[in-house]
Amino acid sequence: MHIDSAQLTQHLSTNLASIYVLLGEEPLAQTECLDNIRSAARKAGADERNSYTVERNFNWQQIQQFGQATSLFSSRRILEISIPSGKPGVEGSKALIELAQAPFPDVTTIVLLPNLDRDAKNSVWWSALQNAATVVDLKEISTEHLPQWISRRLAMQQQSADPASLSFMAQQVEGNLLAAHQEIQKLGLLYPAGKLSHEDIIACVLNVSRFDAFQLGESVLLGDTSRTARILQGLRDEGEQPLAVMNPLLWQFRPLIELKHTEARGGNMTQAMTNARIYGERQTLVRKALARFSIRQLEATLQKLCDIDKMAKGVQEGDAWQELSRLCFGLAKIRARS
Repeated sequence: MHIDSAQLTQHLSTNLASIYVLLGEEPLAQTECLDNIRSAARKAGADERNSYTVERNFNWQQIQQFGQATSLFSSRRILEISIPSGKPGVEGSKALIELAQAPFPDVTTIVLLPNLDRDAKNSVWWSALQNAATVVDLKEISTEHLPQWISRRLAMQQQSADPASLSFMAQQVEGNLLAAHQEIQKLGLLYPAGKLSHEDIIACVLNVSRFDAFQLGESVLLGDTSRTARILQGLRDEGEQPLAVMNPLLWQFRPLIELKHTEARGGNMTQAMTNARIYGERQTLVRKALARFSIRQLEATLQKLCDIDKMAKGVQEGDAWQELSRLCFGLAKIRARS
């Protein structure tokens, strides 16, 4: 069974599964879901918790030994298995399949996984876990849904804000839900219950946005000029080097030229995207970008990125950050072609 993190509290109020899988890399959602499952397990009598982090040369026999041992202090136990790489290996795959087929009695098992790649999603161990466990999807909050998320969080502490203030807060904390959570808690400490004024929110909320180059590329592909400018400034303020920003942009733009040629030939675009390892929601993003850019513009973009690479390495004169900003903002301003 798959549920999202917002549904977990309701689920735990009526049921405590033997195995939970926390799937995703959103740190706030992971922390809160982990705390909620631990709390529910403790209410059911679990006073002992063992945690294992799977790294290189991890001994999976520890998991089997845990299952065979009995607790001296409580009737139930909590077992946490964190697999940061999302790749348990041969021995780990066997152990997870065995665990899924025969969960440990009187144990609440929590498996923590990052977003899985295509191979992992097609693996036998993942199929076994999905069939046996309650999988909690730790999805990131999209930009458009962030104001509503903030509104719900404020309501939990009997506070509210007008749409303009919610939008302002969303811009300030975008890309950093942990910081957003902290800012909301701070508003709860500084101001009483009720509606918050726009002035109070501005005075309290810091600019704690955290961006990465992949978010920059997505904003450019979508043609979102304001967000593109905001991310560029945020990355520069955080001390990111132009090369670290430019390489993900190359990775995002390079496949578009071949896709544009396929589109011009009337070829199968879905198959072409699959061949380019573009899956799921990203296909929708790429289709929108292809409607905006011409082959000439895409080829010029790659050439400009190569020039910026030389500037960043000191081989060619110029300000790499300035040229990168001009390129990204210029691309974001291109409108869809008729």
